[in-house]
Amino acid sequence: MKIIKTIAEFRKLRPKLTAPVGFVPTMGYLHEGHLVLVRRARAENPSVAVSIFVNPTQFGPKEDFAHYPRDPQRDLALLEKEGTDIVFMPSAEEIYPPDFNSWVEVGKLAGKLEGAARPGHFRGVATVVAKLFNIVQPDRAYFGQKDAQQLLVIKKMTADLDMNLEIVAVPTVREPDGLAMSSRNTYLNAGERKQAAVLYQALNLAQKLYSGGEKDAKAILKQMTALIQQQPLADIEYISIADADTLDELDRVKPSALVSLAVRFGNTRLIDNVAVG
Repeated sequence: MKIIKTIAEFRKLRPKLTAPVGFVPTMGYLHEGHLVLVRRARAENPSVAVSIFVNPTQFGPKEDFAHYPRDPQRDLALLEKEGTDIVFMPSAEEIYPPDFNSWVEVGKLAGKLEGAARPGHFRGVATVVAKLFNIVQPDRAYFGQKDAQQLLVIKKMTADLDMNLEIVAVPTVREPDGLAMSSRNTYLNAGERKQAAVLYQALNLAQKLYSGGEKDAKAILKQMTALIQQQPLADIEYISIADADTLDELDRVKPSALVSLAVRFGNTRLIDNVAVG
């Protein structure tokens, strides 16, 4: 496994990689959810590259960039065990030199839900992912469905800008109690962690109600809200039932509608989603 820290180094090595190349962009502090992406890439491509880069431009001024968990040595050991060929670990200065001033905006999709709650977030995400795609030049890139809106934004950007690669969506990996795996789960104290299981319970409730014949979005949202509010540490930021392609909110729920939510437990903000039907 080679560890590369500069764009020039990566570009020098890139022609030597056997195609197709699978790519997994990460912010490090890897967990099983990340490793599932790496394994999928390993199974489908003779060459696998992973990036580890905590992207400062997708964090808001009051968000957790400085405290975002980092453990690069552990990450590298995990990636080597999974048979990764190249790990790209650039500095912030390498990705954003002092004169950097070009950004990728992905229109309406990026302005809803997470985009509305975290202004500028998807501009940072789209820009860094576009840069990483240009540097790595993968044939396939792998993303988890836990970040459903991010996945939509990246697919839209890739299509609109005629990027020559396939975006592969991989199902969310969950803890035994259903909580979606996330690097931010480490922020939760014992009480918060126990109550956070309600997120998956609420998403399952939406599935159950829909399967039972309930199609009124407000009725489903009302029951989801009531369930989450039974947990005293839960602070709901949003619950959404939206079209899975446009993220427009729905009055009547249809097959494959995206049910998503963001809920805070103390200082920790967690997101999750399911597609109903």
